Amino acid sequence: PTPLPVAHESMLLVAVTDFVANSAAFTYFMAGAMRRNITSDMLPRRFPLQLRTKSLGLFAPQLQEHYPDQPMELQLSARRQPLFSCRPDALHGTLFASAEAFVVLPNATRVPAFLLNIDANVTGKPTLTGNRLGGTVKLTGCVGGSAWAQGLPVPQVKNLENLLKFGLWLFGVPWANSECCPHPVP
Repeated sequence: PTPLPVAHESMLLVAVTDFVANSAAFTYFMAGAMRRNITSDMLPRRFPLQLRTKSLGLFAPQLQEHYPDQPMELQLSARRQPLFSCRPDALHGTLFASAEAFVVLPNATRVPAFLLNIDANVTGKPTLTGNRLGGTVKLTGCVGGSAWAQGLPVPQVKNLENLLKFGLWLFGVPWANSECCPHPVP
């Protein structure tokens, strides 16, 4: 009998457990790597809402009164370690974030304006196309929490929550997907 020809194909086996995903999240959280400052020069010029008191005054009207048309900065950070669970079809995660807004005065002093806590559920799915490994991230749920304002009335939380959801959808998810962009498999 003649042996059948054997196909020699490369194979990649990737295994991720809840422990690995949550250990990585803990490490990044404790190292302070889950922080990002957003400034107005990071937003596209055509974006309908710029990081200025004039624009964000729609959500906190007295902001524009106290600080007329001043630039603002947004600091996004994790309030606590993200939690992940691994399933055969995807990696599911819950992110516990806060968005703190600051008014940037002409002397570069940052004055706290408001803080909004927001929790988001995300799903990451791996993809394999030819010899390229990648993935996609999808925002599956988002809940706004408490808001706090420094010396100003608390902003309209629902409107801010909708703005942050839109920002996550417009910037956060594409950024996560660009980080997961396909890489060649060895």
